[in-house]
Amino acid sequence: MTRTLSHSHTPHIAPGPHPRLWVLLCVLAGNMLLDALEVSVVLVALPTIADDLALSLWDVQWVMSGFALGFAALLLLGPRVTARWGRRRVYLAALLVFAAASLVGGLTDSAALLITTRVVKGVCAALTAPTGLAIISTTFPEGPQQRRAVSVYSLFGAAGFTAGLLLSGVLTGADWHWTILFPAPVALVLLPFAARLIPEEAKDQDAAVRRAAPPLLRAALLCNGPLTRSALGAATLNGTYLGLLLLTTFVLQNEHGFTPWQTALAFLPACLPLAVSVLFAGRMVARFGAPRLIALGALAPALGYGFQLVPLGKDGYATGLLPTLLLVGAGFVLAFAALNMQATASVSAADRALAVPLYQTGVQLGAVLMLCLVAAVRETFPGERPALLLITAVGGLGLLVAVSGLRSSHSTRKGP
Repeated sequence: MTRTLSHSHTPHIAPGPHPRLWVLLCVLAGNMLLDALEVSVVLVALPTIADDLALSLWDVQWVMSGFALGFAALLLLGPRVTARWGRRRVYLAALLVFAAASLVGGLTDSAALLITTRVVKGVCAALTAPTGLAIISTTFPEGPQQRRAVSVYSLFGAAGFTAGLLLSGVLTGADWHWTILFPAPVALVLLPFAARLIPEEAKDQDAAVRRAAPPLLRAALLCNGPLTRSALGAATLNGTYLGLLLLTTFVLQNEHGFTPWQTALAFLPACLPLAVSVLFAGRMVARFGAPRLIALGALAPALGYGFQLVPLGKDGYATGLLPTLLLVGAGFVLAFAALNMQATASVSAADRALAVPLYQTGVQLGAVLMLCLVAAVRETFPGERPALLLITAVGGLGLLVAVSGLRSSHSTRKGP
């Protein structure tokens, strides 16, 4: 994300609850919702896509992980792109390309082209998601209005995964192509509003930003303990979660006869709690502290994954999968905001524009790595147990990282 500009360089919009500001927020939040739901919108459609295009699990998982790969690929470069070309220009171009990629992907039956468009959409989201937040930070007046706008923007991002699942469940029942295609008209509706409402950057401001284009990375950030622990913790939390859902969507649909819509509803206990609780997460972190919440947030899903390995008579969804999904959902409620806050609080304000993309890159790479590994293990070994062992082991690794942060925080408080 780009740095916050001084008041003298902020685009002029009348103070107070100006309606134009809130229409702009609706546009930015709407696009943030599109970016966020792209992570999950193909999830329950994957078995149908695999059957229709004659793809293996390894091949079809790239429809999902390709988006995360594109997202990760440009996050670190994104601040330099926006510094060079300007936030408004980059945002509008990325939104237009996103719509075009959705259109092409939704109309093709070529697996290679479909995966390519998903990677392109991930690249576009890596530009629009952080740039939208930067536009809010320089357009909304500091204070309650800006905090409220950031909260709404974050809420739409957190709700995106749940929205994507539900849309995927509905649209796949009609035709899986709609899960890829439907963002195109939405993005094209948002585009003229964005072009009209996103303020132009002043010429002197634009030149100053270009001269101050941030480096890709500082070596010191890689040695920052809280930042690296947060990135590893978020990567394992996100990666194991998506790996479990990838494995389970094929088990539910191919082995238990669930429809895509039933599968989407079955996954709600894992994602809906975060969407509901995100607005209260800051107060929870302030009260209990980030390290404790991160440790508890790593413990809960690890217990859930372990529960799947216990050879009990777990007949049916309620006694089999549901407890694990509830524990995973609890893990996100506890740790999601805490990981973000620990990552940003551990670096100076000057380094935050580099630390946030680095952290988010770790999150996305965790998703890519786990989706690929789960698919590879499931294709290589019979049954779902080997893939569950992998997910549980990585969840345990995330717990160890979280506990090490808890010990480090305790040592820091004790002092010399």
